[in-house]
Amino acid sequence: MNISEITAKDNYTLYIKTEDGKTGLFDVKPYLESEAFAPLKDKAEFERIHNGNYFIEWDCGADLSADTIQSHWVVMHTDHAQQNVPADSANTPPLS
Repeated sequence: MNISEITAKDNYTLYIKTEDGKTGLFDVKPYLESEAFAPLKDKAEFERIHNGNYFIEWDCGADLSADTIQSHWVVMHTDHAQQNVPADSANTPPLS
């Protein structure tokens, strides 16, 4: 999974969009009790998120891998049409 967009939302959730067209939400609340993620209880710190494409990280040093996100996020939308169209299909004549 390659993360193309990430936005901090209310209630310690992240809106995530991937390069393949999937969008979803990831709940960070379960992680906030661990020492590494505790600084994120400060909303200003939580909102200072950085996209590393295969991971996300915060200024405090907390981070999440794309694998972790993919295992626990709630997918809202998948752009199947975009995934199933070959890149050169615009130049391919219709079958008759």
